Amino acid sequence: MPAACPSPVRRPDRRAARRPVRRALTAAVAAVALTTLSACSGTAHPKAGTADAAYQLTAKTPAAAGPLHSFTWSLFAEPTSIDYAYSFDYPPNQILANVCESLLRWNPDLTTSPGLATSYTHPTPTSWVYQIRSGVRFHDGTTLTADDVVASLRRNLDPEVASNWAYPFRNVKSIDRTGPSQVTVSLKSPDSTFNKYLAASPGTVESAATLKKDGKDYGNPAKGVNCTGPFSFGSWTSGQSLVLKRFDGYWDAKLKPKAGEVKFVFLSDPTTRVNAFQTGEVDGGWMVPPHAYAQLKASQAGTLYFGRNTTVASEIVNNLKGPLGDARVRQALLMAIDRKGIVKAGAGGVADVADSLVSSNTWSSTPDSTVKGLLKSLPSYPYDPVKAKALAAQAGVAGQKVVIASSPLDSQTTIITQAVAQAAKAIGLNPQIDTISADKYTALFTDAAARKGIDLFLTFWYTSITDPLDMYGSLQTGAFSNYGNWSNPQFDAAIDEATVAQDPAAVAAATGKAQQTAMEQLPWLPLYTEPVSVFLGKRITGVQPSIAYLYYPWAAEIGARG
Repeated sequence: MPAACPSPVRRPDRRAARRPVRRALTAAVAAVALTTLSACSGTAHPKAGTADAAYQLTAKTPAAAGPLHSFTWSLFAEPTSIDYAYSFDYPPNQILANVCESLLRWNPDLTTSPGLATSYTHPTPTSWVYQIRSGVRFHDGTTLTADDVVASLRRNLDPEVASNWAYPFRNVKSIDRTGPSQVTVSLKSPDSTFNKYLAASPGTVESAATLKKDGKDYGNPAKGVNCTGPFSFGSWTSGQSLVLKRFDGYWDAKLKPKAGEVKFVFLSDPTTRVNAFQTGEVDGGWMVPPHAYAQLKASQAGTLYFGRNTTVASEIVNNLKGPLGDARVRQALLMAIDRKGIVKAGAGGVADVADSLVSSNTWSSTPDSTVKGLLKSLPSYPYDPVKAKALAAQAGVAGQKVVIASSPLDSQTTIITQAVAQAAKAIGLNPQIDTISADKYTALFTDAAARKGIDLFLTFWYTSITDPLDMYGSLQTGAFSNYGNWSNPQFDAAIDEATVAQDPAAVAAATGKAQQTAMEQLPWLPLYTEPVSVFLGKRITGVQPSIAYLYYPWAAEIGARG
């Protein structure tokens, strides 16, 4: 799993460079097959064939009974920077979510609400006007202004910065202060997703003075950041930990921190993290290794929770010039993968076989009846090795080699890779597993040369907004994250139609067209969706389990248990 995101490779195509590093692999680990997990509270996900609940989602853990002096939190990797322009992965984002804030706020229920902008208007299809909140202070005591907002957003347009978030700004023509507390963004063309991205890292606001003063040192261990969130940057001991301090001047009374300090410790080994939970060395952590679900559920050291997520585990088809270039072979391979078996053995039973490349949570603004209709029309690929082999035989690819990249990060990765290789063999291909180091695996998401000779590689891909276009836009012709260079005119047209549409129903209909094509052609092979996992030690409570922890100030709600 990449610890952070390096600067993107700029591409002279019709789309801006998009997200060079993308959630390569979770730090979750699976060593044994687990069965049913009892739930905490919330929505049950029934286990196939039984009335039992494989897992349940918890919207809110019990509220904190009081304040804390401090608590410790585990991270599976150390960030290389906490500059918001390069923070596009789990470790830096879950830190920055508590330090820096965006114009809008992505809430744990995956809705959006005002943040540093108290309101916004959309006077024309190509303009957004934001009213900036008054009385907000940066951690150095200076006051937030519209000029800070302009400077922060413009960084995503600067080729010298080479922001990992250039894609959401691909249609931006200008960003200007248009009043004492007003900022206007003008677009080249309508964009149904632009405003939504301002609830995530693209909408982050930093002090313009700090950006200018720190320059290329901004966000490093010595400088840190100077934002407006409930916690301020304290210290960063490379290789060990990063400390945040409560910011007593925080503007939002509902999210004033209950803890005086948060210490993030870098624990790369999953077993070490689980042991730290058990002993109380750390008080909690996101992304619990699946092999430890049963162990931690029964533990007296704390409580394991599951929450809303937008993640889909998928195999990315990188080489469309080899045997996987034929859609029939891709379809056959997906049918030959025992996805239910992977869920049981690799995800501890806490997951659901994916019916598309996006989680149903991303369709939250679309009526359930519409979403169900879109899903019902999609092709399905139930486990059927015999039928899969016959389909692959039609393409005449028997005996051809496919290279599947893997990395010894965790046993979940190994289980998935072996299952995919077994499926490839079952349909007549000659699979070869190429095990590479973690850093080289990360390079697959940034460097085309690193992907040379690789047919398939695994990703856990989540959306940063509650919109399936965030994922499907990655597969449009020329998109940076379209790693296999898949191109389909019908798909591209549907994405363009959804992007410029202003009516939500029209957006959903066009996105549905794109989804239909993607699931027929399978440029990526969806495996399963899984919930967010979080462990809270017996000292702490208050967090809302949700993928929004990457942008929402979750640590501010953590306090002492009663």
